[in-house]
Amino acid sequence: MHAPPANTPALPPQQSATPVRTDVRPAPAVPLPGRSAPPWWMWAAVSGLFLVYATLSLRTHERLLSHSFDLAIFEQAVRSYAEGHLPVSEVKGPDFPLLGDHFSPVLALLAPLYWAWPSARTLLLAQAALVAVSALPLMRWAHRALGTAAAVVLGLTYGLSWGLASGIGFDFHEWAFAVPLLACSLAALGQGRLRAAVLWALPLLLVKEDMGLTVAVIGLLAARRAGRGGRRLGIATAVAGVAGVLLAVLVVLPAFSPSGSYFYTSYVSGGEGADRGLGQLLHTATIGLVTPETKVTTLVMLLAPTLFLALRSPLVLVALPTVLWRGVSTDDSHWGTGFHYSLILMPIVFAAFVDALHRRGTTAAGLRRWLLGAAGVCVLLLPSHSLGQLLQTSFWQTDPRVAVAHRVMDRIPDGATVQASDRLVPHLAHRTSVSLFGWADSRPNPEWIMVDTQVPPELRWPLSVHDESVALAEARSRGYRTVAKEAGFVLLSRTR
Repeated sequence: MHAPPANTPALPPQQSATPVRTDVRPAPAVPLPGRSAPPWWMWAAVSGLFLVYATLSLRTHERLLSHSFDLAIFEQAVRSYAEGHLPVSEVKGPDFPLLGDHFSPVLALLAPLYWAWPSARTLLLAQAALVAVSALPLMRWAHRALGTAAAVVLGLTYGLSWGLASGIGFDFHEWAFAVPLLACSLAALGQGRLRAAVLWALPLLLVKEDMGLTVAVIGLLAARRAGRGGRRLGIATAVAGVAGVLLAVLVVLPAFSPSGSYFYTSYVSGGEGADRGLGQLLHTATIGLVTPETKVTTLVMLLAPTLFLALRSPLVLVALPTVLWRGVSTDDSHWGTGFHYSLILMPIVFAAFVDALHRRGTTAAGLRRWLLGAAGVCVLLLPSHSLGQLLQTSFWQTDPRVAVAHRVMDRIPDGATVQASDRLVPHLAHRTSVSLFGWADSRPNPEWIMVDTQVPPELRWPLSVHDESVALAEARSRGYRTVAKEAGFVLLSRTR
C-alpha cells in the first residue's frame, strides 16, 4: 500500500474516501411495516378528513339534496338486514330483491349501526369513516418509504382528491367499503407483504360483483412479485377473483333477479336483448374506449393528481377493470367525472404514486417538486368538485322550505306506503315503505303521495313539471285528497 501524500490529512477510522452525495433523500429510519402504531398526526389527518366528509354528506342531506337513487336504495337494503331478512328496496320496485341487482352482502355490516340509529345519516357517517381511514395505510407506507413530509402531503392530496370528493358528495355507495380494502391491499403489495395484500383484497368479492376482476389483477401482481410459494398464492387469488365474478353474475344475481338474468349486461351489449355484431364489439373495445372525448378527459383527470407518475408503477394496472367497464358501457353517466364512479380509483392511483416515487429513488429536491406539483393540482381542482361547496356561503344557508318539508312529512304515519319526490324519499326511508313518485316500477296505489312541485326544471327527475302536474291530477281523479299544500309541497292521502 502507498502512503498518502504528506499534505493529505489522514482519514479517521471507518471513514471512506468515496465522495458522498448530499442531494439524495435519505431513507427514513422507521420500524418494520406493521410493527408500530401510526403516529398521532396521522390520526389527526384521518380525523380531519372524516369531519370534512361527514360535514359535506350530512349538510347535503339536510338541505334536501340527497336522492332516492342511490341513498334511499342503500338505506332500504341496510334496513332489511337490520330487520333480519335479505335486502329489498321499494325504490327499485315492490319488494325488489337487491341481491338480484348487485351482489353487495357487505352492507349487512351496517345493520348493527342501523339498530342504534335508524337513519340515512348512519350510512353517510359510515361512508365518511371508511373513506377517511383509507388514507392511513397510504400515509404509513409513504412515511416509511419517503419520510414524514411526503406522508403528510400524500395523505392530504389523496384525501382531498376529486374522485373521493365526487363519491362523498353523491349519496352513499357500497364502494365505500372497497376504498380502505384497496388502500390496505395495495400498500401491503407495494411493500412486498404479499399475504397481507391478498387477505385485504379477498373481501372485495363481497362489496360488488365487478370487484372480482380487481382482485384478480391484485393476485396476478402478487404472483409476479413472489417466489414459488407466493406465486401459487397470487395465482390462487386471481382464480378466486374470476370465479367470484362468474358465480355472482351467472348464478347468484340471476337467481334473485325478477327477470332471471343479470340486468347490467345490457350496459355492454347495448340494451336488453340487443345483438351486437363482432365489428361493433371490437369498435367498443378499442375506439370506443377513448370516444367520446369525455372518456379521455376522465383518464387525464384520474392521473393528473399524481402528475401522471402513477403510470410508472405496475400497481396502476389494478384500475384497469374499472376503467375498461366504464369505457365500454353504453351509459354515458359512467364516462365522466361526476357521481361516485371514480371513488375506488383514487386509492389505486395514489398507491401507484407512492410506489413510483419510491422506485425512482428520487432525490430530496426531486421529491419536493413532485409533492408540490401534486399539492398544486389538488388545490387547483378543489373548487371544481364537491368539497368546494364547503367554501361557498350558500352551502351553509338553510332554505326555510326544509322545515316545511319535514313538517309536512311528519303527517305521514310510520309504516305507511308512500310515493314521494326524488329528494324527499331519503327522509322517509327509515320509517315508511317509500317509493319514487312518477317512477314506472313504483308500488301502485300507495296510502300517501308527497311531491315537491318547486324543484328547478334542470334538477327534476324522473318527471318534468308538466308530467308531474298531470300525474298529480290523475291521482286526485283516482280518489286521493289533498291533506296539505304549503311552500310547494303537496301531500295527498288515499280516500278509504
